[in-house]
Amino acid sequence: MKELYVSSDGMSAEYPRYYRQSLDQLKREQRKLSLCQKGSENRNKQRIKVAKIHEKVTNQRKDFLHKQSKQITNAVDAVCIEDLDMKGMSQALNFGKSVMDNGFGMFVTMLNYKLMDQGKQLVKIDRWFPSSKRCSSCGTVKNTLLLSERTYHCEDCGMKMDRDYNASINIKVEGIRLLLA
Repeated sequence: MKELYVSSDGMSAEYPRYYRQSLDQLKREQRKLSLCQKGSENRNKQRIKVAKIHEKVTNQRKDFLHKQSKQITNAVDAVCIEDLDMKGMSQALNFGKSVMDNGFGMFVTMLNYKLMDQGKQLVKIDRWFPSSKRCSSCGTVKNTLLLSERTYHCEDCGMKMDRDYNASINIKVEGIRLLLA
């Protein structure tokens, strides 16, 4: 998972991976904590150090997500997103730390309340909609598409493009259809 999102106009937000960046420091401080004797003053000090590292990662993530959601909210009148089960993805696809580090659920929440404040709409597309499997050019739906295939190639019309960009176009079209219905 490289990006937080990919928009239908080709823009994307490369996620900075704050948790991954602080893993070494976190491991070191947690190891020191595990060696401290329970109930001691040094253990309490070390526990606070570990908590501060976690708090810093959380604050960095929130800051990044607030800035991204504000940027999107100011640029558009409606946002169409896929209603993804991030917790299920993290468990089933072995993306645990990567999925949980990007804070997509928090991003959607921020996006939703910022759009509502400005009188704009957030449209959620069903998670079973074949956004990645459908060709955005001719509409043909592939039967199977492996997660490792990062480039979408349509056998019918010959179109080739990034898989996530193709999905974003399909989500936009479906979102517009739902708005007009």
